[in-house]
Amino acid sequence: MTGRAVRAEQASATRELILTAAERLFAERGVYAVSNRQVSEAAGQGNNAAVGYHFGTKADLVRAIVRKHATRIEEIRARLVAGVGDSTDVRDWVDCLVRPVPEHLAALGGPTWYARFCAQVMTDPALHRIMTEESLTSPSLRRIIDGLDRCLPELPPEVRAERGELVRHLIVHMPAERERALAGDTPTAHRTWRDAAAGLADAVLGMWTAPVTSGG
Repeated sequence: MTGRAVRAEQASATRELILTAAERLFAERGVYAVSNRQVSEAAGQGNNAAVGYHFGTKADLVRAIVRKHATRIEEIRARLVAGVGDSTDVRDWVDCLVRPVPEHLAALGGPTWYARFCAQVMTDPALHRIMTEESLTSPSLRRIIDGLDRCLPELPPEVRAERGELVRHLIVHMPAERERALAGDTPTAHRTWRDAAAGLADAVLGMWTAPVTSGG
């Protein structure tokens, strides 16, 4: 192996150590409560400038963590979407929306931090925008939204928007709550991530299909 190849391999390994350390610290403490120095130390890097050197700004680091997981999550989502085809059953599309992240977390094994990381990121307006921008690159997510729209044509636009926001909160924060409970050895409502996803899908389905009460 050439010297250049060795350096490239070392840089890749360092980046992975930083990503893992940052994801854990951001999940447990919040993004802005953690300094680059703390991330570098947790990653075993003697150089406190390592984070900035490899990733640039904190926003760049957050985006890199999102992208680290995005490929596998998109693979799961695409598989689910292919399985439902042109279904007109709302539950099929809800499953496609809810199941990818829990399935990904289950495959990672324990402990995991990504659900809590996402919940932390989604509470900050600037970082929330990163998550939104990254999600817009998902072709399968666009198909899921279109599928839900086709199945729920009677929902007024303002109700659809409101319920969409409620659903986003549920599918981000409920996995984070379960992940936090698992990290603290606290009992959870469901034994597995698969069961937790099914329970969450039940709730989301009820939200999408609930009757609409007209205003006065």
